[in-house]
Amino acid sequence: MTMAAIYVRQATLADLPAIMELIQDAKDHLKSQDVDQWQNGYPDEAAFHDDIEHGFNYVLISDGKIAGTATLFPSPDPYYGQIDHGAWAGDPDEKYVVIHRIAISSQFRGQHLSKLLISNLISIAVLLGYHDIRIDTHPDNKGMQHVITTNGFIYRGYIYMFEDKQPRYAYQLEL
Repeated sequence: MTMAAIYVRQATLADLPAIMELIQDAKDHLKSQDVDQWQNGYPDEAAFHDDIEHGFNYVLISDGKIAGTATLFPSPDPYYGQIDHGAWAGDPDEKYVVIHRIAISSQFRGQHLSKLLISNLISIAVLLGYHDIRIDTHPDNKGMQHVITTNGFIYRGYIYMFEDKQPRYAYQLEL
């Protein structure tokens, strides 16, 4: 039995339908877990279209299929400017990159691919010259919190996202 090739590449507009199917799947999964994240229309196709056009979105490929997606958004991110109940580490003027809109398809759930996706995104960030990487998640999204911390990120406090003004746990990895 041969192992499936697993890798990350930049998304193209041709990937958009598969990405949106994966995102709807992730929204359904979050809802089934009683996590009130991504339940109000965000993220939508326009956000991913913009991410792809700017070269910020990546897809995780497993055995020729899109198994996951995430966006590497360069600083400054307007939602990361203020942090409550904590502080960002390091030089506040240093550039950073944020991992946003990360999701794994239910067809691949349980294979630890989210950890692999984040690891690959960290490598890409470093290759792009970033040594400060940030990410956030909903306080009820325990699965993502586990993935984030097992990738070496440190909890820093709360930020507030635009789609619902609810707090998000914010994490940082300094390399």
